[in-house]
Amino acid sequence: MIEAKHFCDTLAQHKIEFYCGVPDSLLKNLCAYIDDNLPSQQHVITANEGNAIALAAGHYLGSGAPAVAYMQNSGLGNAINPLTSLTDPQVYSIPMLLVVGWRGEPDVKDEPQHVKQGQITAQQLELLDIPYVILDADSSLESILPSLLQKMLDGSRPVALLVKKNTFAKYQTQMATDPIAPLGREQALSIILASLDKSDIVVSTTGKTSREVFEIRQSRQQPANDFLTVGGMGHTSSIAMGVALTKPQRRVIAIDGDGSMLMHMGALPIIGCHGPTNLVHIVLNNQSHESVGGQPTVAGEIDIQQIALASGYQHYDCAATEAGLSKCMNEVLSQTGPILLEVKIAIGSRADLGRPTSTPIENKLAFMQHVGSR
Repeated sequence: MIEAKHFCDTLAQHKIEFYCGVPDSLLKNLCAYIDDNLPSQQHVITANEGNAIALAAGHYLGSGAPAVAYMQNSGLGNAINPLTSLTDPQVYSIPMLLVVGWRGEPDVKDEPQHVKQGQITAQQLELLDIPYVILDADSSLESILPSLLQKMLDGSRPVALLVKKNTFAKYQTQMATDPIAPLGREQALSIILASLDKSDIVVSTTGKTSREVFEIRQSRQQPANDFLTVGGMGHTSSIAMGVALTKPQRRVIAIDGDGSMLMHMGALPIIGCHGPTNLVHIVLNNQSHESVGGQPTVAGEIDIQQIALASGYQHYDCAATEAGLSKCMNEVLSQTGPILLEVKIAIGSRADLGRPTSTPIENKLAFMQHVGSR
């Protein structure tokens, strides 16, 4: 396996010392090392992958030195616009190194939301005319990097490392995590779901949140008819808004995460300005990208209340304890939306947390039947 320190030291020899991107589970050891060992001037965790491409471009324009933009391969979709209309050699011709985690690699078992993306990732890079090499645990950086980086410099263009599973050696973060709240996510979800009526419609965000929602429903022998947004990070609230506009007499609950909310935060003023009165937007805030390694978000540094109210939400509330959340749920469910409820939670989940046993198609059909659209 490749040590994260060796990877960063090797890039530093090529005068590449600035990193930005969205954390990925395949890159979590690299991300943890970078976060521990580089100052904030050299590392920025971005809201989304397009944000990372633009930041890397700005770094090059300001310093003359290429940067690293890291991401999961699912994030290539967010990155395509700036890669084709900004950094491409036919436009501004900006060099950078993309480090892309290869989820859903063919013949490697993965979750359903990664299968299609994994099949087409290499072809996407080829279509984008981005030279790339595949990096795995047995790769020699000294053999691979010089020629790839020379292509980057000679063509003044983006190039990519497509990183396979288990490429980077385990790295234990040295950063201490201060408790954010005594309330665990699964505790919070149990209270939220118990507060709802049977007719309420739930859309839950990607990652551990939807996994826990599914298991709570199973443990209570309740119908598994919530929409589990297993992919499409950042779009939970928009999906919920779309449903809310079609069912104005039904209450729609969007259960979001802080990283997801930040990824496409422009959705908030769209919700606020269109004003679906039946929408309750719940943001579970543990200030981290927990599902992919626990890297920090900026959700502890911003005022979500002011953002929500300035975006046009009618009400905002906040909870950080079981009693507080129960009280808030009683209050927000009696108010006119759109409403944003911020729930401050601790980082962590059960070691034996499972995954949904239903397929995405089965989930979709059950959800649509619950909504009454089929």
